[in-house]
Amino acid sequence: MMLQSSLLAALGGVRHGFFTREGGVSAGLYTSLNGGTGSKDKREHVAENRARMAAALGCSPRNFLTAHQVHSPDVVVAAMPWSSDDRPRADGIVTRVSSLAIGISTADCGPVLFADGNARVIGAAHAGWRGALTGVLEATVSAMEALGAKRKRIVAALGPMIRQQNYEVGDDLIARFAQVDPGSKQFFAPAARPGHAMFDLSGYILARLKRAGIEYDDLGVCTYGDDARFYSFRRSTHRGEDDYGRHINSVMLV
Repeated sequence: MMLQSSLLAALGGVRHGFFTREGGVSAGLYTSLNGGTGSKDKREHVAENRARMAAALGCSPRNFLTAHQVHSPDVVVAAMPWSSDDRPRADGIVTRVSSLAIGISTADCGPVLFADGNARVIGAAHAGWRGALTGVLEATVSAMEALGAKRKRIVAALGPMIRQQNYEVGDDLIARFAQVDPGSKQFFAPAARPGHAMFDLSGYILARLKRAGIEYDDLGVCTYGDDARFYSFRRSTHRGEDDYGRHINSVMLV
């Protein structure tokens, strides 16, 4: 049902999980552990799936939190539970409140979970190319520091996401990255199609974490290439499907 990072698993008082698509009740395109409240899946199926994920972490469904993600660098502090109808619009969440599981939903983008076990501060960031380029990772670290975390103690884990061999992009994206981050050229490899490149988003995310002084772990798993275990927005698009399931990637203090 879920994968784990050895770095985060070694921390006392912290639980986490990068949930796969296995172990839920959804059917069809959403088979089976779809946690996406924004999907067209049956609401009762999504609610049951999220309850199962919450139980796997040892928290109540009410405390299993995700935001309304908008591909931004914006980060919010979770001080108490919120409902699915009043979720904040953000792509990073941090907290120091025990028993609140904070998470982000993904279907190819990079899920990054953070923790400072000493300060008992955790974070979760949704790092698609927009968020990674505009600073959601660094903003999450800064928000954790504002709650008492120390950068030298923060560890991060990058979970399942689309990898370079399956992530073809146009030259316009290369130009956009070059304008904002001139050192990013190394993360684009030639593609078979003219005017396109294969983008190493995971490598870029890890480089940003390294630049920020954060110790990290990478599960090294590709969502696009493993249909049995993972949802993939790009794979669904290539197949002409009208929707897709979403993973939840979550961390909590106990």
